[in-house]
Order: sequence, then C-alpha cells, then structure tokens
Amino acid sequence: MPVDVLVGLQWGDEGKGKIVDVLAPTYDVVARFQGGPNAGHTLTFDGIKHVLHQVPSGIFHPHIINVVGNGVVLDPVVFRQELKKLTDRGVNWGQNLYVSRKAQLILPSHRALDRINEEARGGSKIGSTLKGIGPTYQDKIGRTGLRVGDILLSDFRERYQEAVARHATIAEFHGRGLEIEEFEADFFSAVEFLRTLQLTDTEYLLNDLLRQGKNVLAEGAQGSMLDIDFGTYPYVTSSSTIVAGACTGLGIAPRHINKVYGISKAYCTRVGSGPFPTELHDGVGEQIRTAGREFGATTGRPRRCGWIDLPALRYSIMLNGVTEIHLMKADVLDEFDEIRVCTHYELPNGEKTDHLPDYGDLEKLTPVYQSLPGWRTNLQEITDPQALPQQLKDYVHFLEQRLEVPISIVSVGPDRVSTLHMA
Repeated sequence: MPVDVLVGLQWGDEGKGKIVDVLAPTYDVVARFQGGPNAGHTLTFDGIKHVLHQVPSGIFHPHIINVVGNGVVLDPVVFRQELKKLTDRGVNWGQNLYVSRKAQLILPSHRALDRINEEARGGSKIGSTLKGIGPTYQDKIGRTGLRVGDILLSDFRERYQEAVARHATIAEFHGRGLEIEEFEADFFSAVEFLRTLQLTDTEYLLNDLLRQGKNVLAEGAQGSMLDIDFGTYPYVTSSSTIVAGACTGLGIAPRHINKVYGISKAYCTRVGSGPFPTELHDGVGEQIRTAGREFGATTGRPRRCGWIDLPALRYSIMLNGVTEIHLMKADVLDEFDEIRVCTHYELPNGEKTDHLPDYGDLEKLTPVYQSLPGWRTNLQEITDPQALPQQLKDYVHFLEQRLEVPISIVSVGPDRVSTLHMA
C-alpha cells in the first residue's frame, strides 16, 4: 500500500492537524516525519480544542498506529506533558504509539543554547521558538547528538554530561552560562518515563506495515516556505519540511509516495522574522488576525497576516508534487467585501514575475494583486458544499486555474464537521 504525505504550503500554521484528524480514519498509520515541539497542531472536535506538539495527529483514533519518526527531534519533558494531557482526556495511547530509537533528543542545554544564540543575533533574530530545535539539529548534523535509543544504554548519563560540557563551551564563547541545573531533574524524570514507551526501529515497523498492505499518512510540521533548503533562508526551520523529508524522516523509499495533500490557508500568515511579500500592516491585517485567532499554538505569538500569495504557493506545489489542495479557514474572510490575491511580483526594474526569488530579492518585491468579490456569508453555518456562496466557489475556481491543482477540501470552521469535501 502507498504512503500519502500531508505538507503545509506556506509558512506553517496552515491547519495540518485538523486535516490529519479528518483524513486519519481512512488510514492504518499516521507517522510524523520531522520537526519537534516547535510545531502546534490544533484539532477541534466535540467543542474541545486539542493542541499536539510532538504526538502524531492520529492519536485520537484507537485503531490507528501512530509513529514518531527518526526525523523528529524529541523533548522528553514536553512529550510526557503532552501524553499526560491525553490520558486526562481519556485517550488510551499506550498500545498504538511508537517512537523511533533514532529520533534526536532535545536536552535542557539545547534550549539554553537556542536562547543564547538568538539573543546574540541582536536585531537580526531568526524568530526561533526557543524550544531547542536548531541546536539539536546542529548536533545531529555534527554527529554529536544523543538519540532516543541512547537512553537505554548504561552510560547514558556520561554521554549526557559530555554533551552538556560541549554546550557549555559554546555558551562561554558568548560570555554566558547554561544555567540548566533546575531543569535537569525534570529532564531525567521524563527520560525514565520515555523508557517505558514503545521505542523501536520505526523504519522496519513502517516498511513491514507497508508490506502487510497497510496505508500510511505521513504528517509534516511547519510549512514548505520554512524548509531548510528551499524556504526563505535563513528565516527557516532546521529540517526538511517538504515531501522529500518524509522519506529521510521515516526511512521509506520514494516509490511508496502516492498522494500529496498540500494545505493552504485562504490567506497567508507567518510567525517570527523573515520576508513576507503580502503582509498587511493595516486594519485589514488586524481584522484577519482577530477573525482567524491568529496566535501561535506553541508560543502564543501574534501571527503576521496577509493576502494569499500564488507565486509562493506555486513554488511549494512544484517542490512537493502536490496532487490536491485543502483550503483552510475560508470563514476568516467572511466579512470582506473584496478578497485580494497576489498573482505576480513586480521587480525593482518594473518587470513582473510569477517565480519566487531568493531571499535577498524577495524583500525588494512589490506584490501585484487581483481583486475578487467577497461572499459576506457566515460559512460556519454551511455543511453542504453545494450551499457555499457563488463568490467563494468562484474564488476556489480562480485558485484552481492559477495553481493547476484541484482543491478537494474547503474548511469553513474549526470543528471537524466544518470540513467540506468538494465535488
């Protein structure tokens, strides 16, 4: 059976968690392939909001196997907290959650380094979530990191102390100390908890399941425009957020990839620093932020808001080989008389392009907009896609024509039931 992959097409926060939750019942396995506790997947059902950070979004379905892949960086403290909240809400995750022994561990010293590094940047901050993600991936690439499987070794404490000593040297370079002593007891307690979970070589698990005819949904975090190679570098995350990352982050061959679900909001948002061509600094941007409750699920930071950006979307679609688009949060635009769409960029020399330039040129662009009529309808009351206002149908059709990919789902509210499958 195939592996279908779900990726964000913008700068993250597109609503991937909700879509995984909606699609999950048709899959045997949901596997997370990259990122760490810097992700915040929000799911709402039965009137209750659930925010997942490291646990795959299929965890609410008892029949689904949930896998934390080797491409993930795992914070044991956050992971334990997250699983405790699930237990308190009656979710029995004990039998269907597996964690890769090859996933990297986030140490307290990684979090300290993250803050020290970000503060050292002064006015050119990346906008890190300060969860230790970057320093952990740095250690992974530098071949000095600790992995989940290492907690099962008798000399894990010694390995930990060696890692902390290396990190202390880096901190000293900035004239700082790590100051992590108060966090270490909680960390080692969480490590003891982690040892009780199903830690395994998940690449074997996943490939065995595929041979058995099981189908897999691979779940990414962040968005394609934050990819370490193809995003708006250096204002990106530290992992591969595109479809290619699913292969390396889960240990599956490219030949298994089938459908690619690309998730996009009906507008754009971004958290942290970096270029954002269609960002709105006026009352319209604030109206979108308020209506969409655009505050980070992980950090609580207000998100920067703007109109939808088709050159950036086409770029992400190309990189991922997207086969269908799921358009999220269309209801946020309910009150607008006019919906604007960035179709091209104007370069400093006056030429127009529909290609996404590199970061250095991206800040010098002027977005070129086309206006479409708004729908002025409360979409959250609609449960039949045929009942959608014609203006929204026209908006969807316009996007499909420009992006050359069908839009198969339109989300008109936060709840599971507000997910309309288009004909």
